[in-house]
Amino acid sequence: MDFSWTIVVAGALVGLAVGLTGMGGGALMTPIMVMCFGVDPTAAIGSDLATSLFMKPFGAAVHQKAGTIRWDIVRRLLPTALPAAFGGALLLRAFGDGEQLQTRVKYVIGGALLLAVTGMLARMWLDRRRGLGSAAAEDAAVRVRTVPTLLIGLVGGLVVGMTSVGSGSLIIVMLMLAHPRLKANHLVGTDLVQAVPLVGAAALGHFLVGDVSLGLAGTLLIGAIPGVLAGALLSTRVSGPALRWALVVLLTGSGLAMWGMSGTPLVLVCLAFAALGVAVTRRTRRAERRAPAAEPAAGTEEPAPLPSPTMTP
Repeated sequence: MDFSWTIVVAGALVGLAVGLTGMGGGALMTPIMVMCFGVDPTAAIGSDLATSLFMKPFGAAVHQKAGTIRWDIVRRLLPTALPAAFGGALLLRAFGDGEQLQTRVKYVIGGALLLAVTGMLARMWLDRRRGLGSAAAEDAAVRVRTVPTLLIGLVGGLVVGMTSVGSGSLIIVMLMLAHPRLKANHLVGTDLVQAVPLVGAAALGHFLVGDVSLGLAGTLLIGAIPGVLAGALLSTRVSGPALRWALVVLLTGSGLAMWGMSGTPLVLVCLAFAALGVAVTRRTRRAERRAPAAEPAAGTEEPAPLPSPTMTP
């Protein structure tokens, strides 16, 4: 594909969303390539994975410097995640070839997008229920649940390898469910670091079967890298919940469009999610304004706020 400034802008917007919300990398990039630029679904998946392989280390470096990575969890995710991601790329060929393959892959991507929406909604609900960065969470004392973590790597790797969706929006939710006492920023840092070799394995599988367009991936990176850095800088100044609901609307619309929904029904579904997001965000803000500020006990200081979790596609 020839160089196009519109693709650079698309990469920048996706990178900005990732930096601002910590979600939405593959879930936004792949459908944009398919629906807006007419890229074959398999090529869009492979090129998005190649882009993520170079974009994610920027966020991983931030979390490594901050010390917000649970390496013990990473070591238990990768033994199943890496072969599953590589195998997922090869498994796509079982869906057929030619136009038949591209049509079926569209349905697979649509299902993954709607699954990602479910994961995002679950994450927002869990965050709200337990409180982000709860002071009660003794992160260092959390025991890693080996078998559930290995299963998370297997399922998450397979989904990422087949669709490029889920390295942030699905795996982080499964990690949160398996280790509910982990701090939010440690969940994000751990998920982001394991995602680097994960998308590398998936990208290698797609490269071997010829699904990666290096020109397309390079063009996307021109916009994505400065976009994700700018998003990270802006993340403390913009309302995270509002942006996450915007992603829910976009991903729901994209997923349903991949499944063939269009016209008035698609618009009505997106409007319903947008209205729900506005109502929930307003209610949350009112509750925050009404909640009395907790006074520290005598002789103690208020705990410093945790860093805002960012950059997890």
